[in-house]
Amino acid sequence: MNFIRFQDLCANGQVKNKRVFIRADLNVPQDDAGHITEDTRIRASLPCIRMALDAGAAVMVTSHLGRPTEGEFKHADSLLPVAKRMAELLGRDVPLMANWVDGFEIVPGQLLMLENCRLNKGEKKNNEELSKKMAALCDIFVHDAFGTAHRAEASTYGIAQYAPVACAGPLLAAEMDAIGKALTNPKRPLVAIVAGSKVSTKLTILKSLAANVDQLIVGGGIANTFMLAAGLKIGKSLAEPDLLAEAKAVIEAMKARGAEVPIPTDVVTAKAFKADAVATIKAATDVEDDDLILDIGPETAKKLASQILAAGTVVWNGPVGVFEFAAFENGTREIAQAVAKSNAFSIAGGGDTLAAIAKYGIEKEVDYISTGGGAFLEVLEGKTLPAFEILQKRSRA
Repeated sequence: MNFIRFQDLCANGQVKNKRVFIRADLNVPQDDAGHITEDTRIRASLPCIRMALDAGAAVMVTSHLGRPTEGEFKHADSLLPVAKRMAELLGRDVPLMANWVDGFEIVPGQLLMLENCRLNKGEKKNNEELSKKMAALCDIFVHDAFGTAHRAEASTYGIAQYAPVACAGPLLAAEMDAIGKALTNPKRPLVAIVAGSKVSTKLTILKSLAANVDQLIVGGGIANTFMLAAGLKIGKSLAEPDLLAEAKAVIEAMKARGAEVPIPTDVVTAKAFKADAVATIKAATDVEDDDLILDIGPETAKKLASQILAAGTVVWNGPVGVFEFAAFENGTREIAQAVAKSNAFSIAGGGDTLAAIAKYGIEKEVDYISTGGGAFLEVLEGKTLPAFEILQKRSRA
C-alpha cells in the first residue's frame, strides 16, 4: 500500500513549525467514578505525539470516547481523565480544549487535547463543512487510530480529504504494513484460522478467505456448522443449520482450488455448558444427541498445529473452543503454541484472540497483533477500509 508516513515527514524536516492534527484512539475503559481502568490505548498513542513534538510541531490530538450524543456535552463523555493520564505519562501539561472546531491559537512545542470529537455535530456522518473546519486547523493530518479505520467520519476521513497533507501515524502504518504482508502478497501456504460462535457473523469473511487461502481452519460454533455440512452429527451443540448451504459452498470453493477446510475428526464434549462439566474426548462420528461440542479433540488439534507449522503466513481470528474453561482449552492452546513456534508471518486480531494470546503468553511470538476489532474483521472480509482508501488517494495528490 502506498501512503505518506508521518515518520518520513518528521525525518525529512517537513514537520518543524507545522500544525499537526493527530486522530488517535483514546477510547479507554473507565469505572463508574470516571477513573481509567486500562490505559493501553493512551500509551500506544504516545510515540506519534512524541514524534511530532520532537520534530518541532504544534500538536493537537483528539479521539472519540464512548458513544456521546452529538452536540450534547456530558461530563462522562469528556476526555479530561484521558488528558490527565497522558500528562502523567508525558511528564508535561496536556490542556483540554472544548469548542475547538472554529479555531484556536497554538504554537510550536505546544500540545493540546481537543475534546471528544464525537460531540461535534456532523462527526459520524462525515459532514463536509465540519471536515473542512477541522482541516483548516492544521498543516498536517495524522491518522493513527486503526480502531476507527473502518469508519468514514469527519475526524477520520473528511479531514484527510481537505487537510494540506494527510498521512498515517506509526500505529496505523504498522497495521497497513502487516495487513498488506498477510493478505495482499502473502508467503504461501496461507493459513487462516476463523473461529467464533456464529457463521452468520463471519460468513462474508469465510467467503472472502475461501478465494485466497490454502487452509481455512474453522473453530467454535462455526466448526459445528461445518461439521453438519459435512454430514456429521453435533448433538445439541451451537450451530446454524439454516446456513448449511453457505458452509457447503465454502467447502466446495476451497476444494475447487485444491485447498481445504479441515473438518474435526475428534472433539471434546460435555453434557452441560459449565466450567466443571465432565469433558469427554470422542471421535467426531460418535457425538451423541445430548452432547455439547466445546473444543476440538487432541487428534484434530495436532493435525491443525502441523498445518500451521508448515505455513508461510497465518491469519488468526478467534479461539477454536471454550478456552475460558480449563477442560476445553487444549485446542486453542495447541493452536496458539503452533502460531508461536511457526516460522510463518503471523497476524492476529479480535478481542477473544487477544485474550487467548495473553493467556498463553505468546505476545512476543506473534508477528503482529492488530488493535482494531471491527476494522480487522472488515479487512478479512476483503473490504477496503475508508482510512486506507483516502490516505492512498492523498499520497498520489
